[in-house]
Amino acid sequence: MLVLETRKDTLLKPLQAAVSVVERKQTLPILSNILIEQADDCTALVATDLEIQITTWLQDVPAPGTAFTVSARKLLDICRSLPDGQAIRLELEGEQLKLKSGKSRFSLQTLPARDFPRLQIAEGEGVRFTLPQSQIKHLLTRVQYAMAVQDIRYYLNGMLVSLQGERLVVAATDGHRLALDAVDLKEPLSHGLDVILPRKTVQELVRLLGDSDAGVEIVLSKNQVVFRQTDFELRSKVVDGKFPDYQRVIPTGYEKTFVIERVRLNQALARTAILTNEKYRGVRLALTHGSLRLACSNNEQEEAQEELEIDYQHEPMDISFNVQYLQDVLNNLDCEQVQCSFGDASSSMLLTIPGEEHFRYVVMPMRI
Repeated sequence: MLVLETRKDTLLKPLQAAVSVVERKQTLPILSNILIEQADDCTALVATDLEIQITTWLQDVPAPGTAFTVSARKLLDICRSLPDGQAIRLELEGEQLKLKSGKSRFSLQTLPARDFPRLQIAEGEGVRFTLPQSQIKHLLTRVQYAMAVQDIRYYLNGMLVSLQGERLVVAATDGHRLALDAVDLKEPLSHGLDVILPRKTVQELVRLLGDSDAGVEIVLSKNQVVFRQTDFELRSKVVDGKFPDYQRVIPTGYEKTFVIERVRLNQALARTAILTNEKYRGVRLALTHGSLRLACSNNEQEEAQEELEIDYQHEPMDISFNVQYLQDVLNNLDCEQVQCSFGDASSSMLLTIPGEEHFRYVVMPMRI
């Protein structure tokens, strides 16, 4: 029975987008498979790991055959290996999927579509709104690097998404630094809601979203989130936990400040970091009138120093940070300048963007 007839270029992109969610090691064999089924006048490709579900579509490519599941990785590897522009024909014969392309023939084992697990959200449930995909990607990129990695405090291994009436706030922290950004909504929402997106969900979204202004419908509920646009739909469970009160962490009233070109500071840190201690990754910042000196050293008695001219007219101060924490924020911003603000040598640093009120990055000092 004919299931699908298309070309490599048409199938490969949506297949790659869906397969990325599939883990290589699975407890259930069917979780290694991708579901292929008819969806209106197109073909839907669905993959899940029970926490996240991604659906992509082959637009204007109907699937007249029955729904089935087949190994996601094997199907992807086969498609990648075929010549560009090659026609692909899928036929279902019993429990075997026959793939034909040019002189190539492949036979793959299938599993029933009825056994494929789905993430469902009740229709009408949750708060719905729409944002341009470029804006969502921009928000997530500015914050995602601050998420914890396999922290025992599981609620830190993700990103807070907070609806606050006229504003959408995103925040992430690993306990040593905090990144926060926000965007104003065109239409204020009637009530607020806080959810924590899992780390993998955030990473998949950043990968799937483009730089266009095409709208993405977002549905937030207490148990699930949905991101939907013309090319894909991502559904995800949320982290069951309470995110820390990030407002308490953000310092106010700091008077020791300077503004510096982001790229210039980042390049100086990158050079200095070459000779940091591999374990502690510490960089010392020495502030004096009109000058910022960066210094690193390691166990081999090697040292690196950089001196930058800045407009700093406050009392001298020495403070140290994990250089990776500073590089992370500078690498993920796209602004020309950043402002660094300090209290004293034992207080956190606040990094902001001149002219932008929403973005905040707080990093705790370290002892070297």
